[in-house]
Amino acid sequence: MGDSVLGLIITEALYERFPDLDESRLSPLRSGIVNMRALAAIARELQLGSVLKIGKGEEVTGGRDKNSILADALEALVGAIYLDHGFATTTKVVMKLMAPAIEEAVTRGAGLDGKTALQEIVAASGWLPPEYKVTESGPDHDKDFVAVAVVNGVTYKAGHGKSKREAEQVAARLAYEEITTTPTI
Repeated sequence: MGDSVLGLIITEALYERFPDLDESRLSPLRSGIVNMRALAAIARELQLGSVLKIGKGEEVTGGRDKNSILADALEALVGAIYLDHGFATTTKVVMKLMAPAIEEAVTRGAGLDGKTALQEIVAASGWLPPEYKVTESGPDHDKDFVAVAVVNGVTYKAGHGKSKREAEQVAARLAYEEITTTPTI
């Protein structure tokens, strides 16, 4: 339930701030705010990992600092606040916790979703769609992924993540930033 309440609060805040943006722009903006990495970062700031009850296996493998567990814990906390105090109070708490993430997302704007931003600039340049090469390492319960974006025959800096999607997003963002900041000759 917490994830739905969180999504609703952020969607409403973005809609109020940008009433003229259509869903195709609001949705990636919301996804850039309400995602595992962002939620885990907030959970770390709140030190939620230190108060979680987790199994021995998760304890041994560093579960108190795993993005997925921390993000789920923050969502659960939002759900508990909602059940105990209602929507208005939950909105105040969420907006206070999420304000930095919202401002960062707004600052980054339409390019927030790395893959979408890269796809748009590649299409505008008339190049073939980007390709992603992904490698993984580590045990099944704690995989690390490394991805590189290949655009127009050029391989860009590697992106790292705890999922294939996260690594591809980071790689796309790095490629996008390099393409858009490198002066053309």
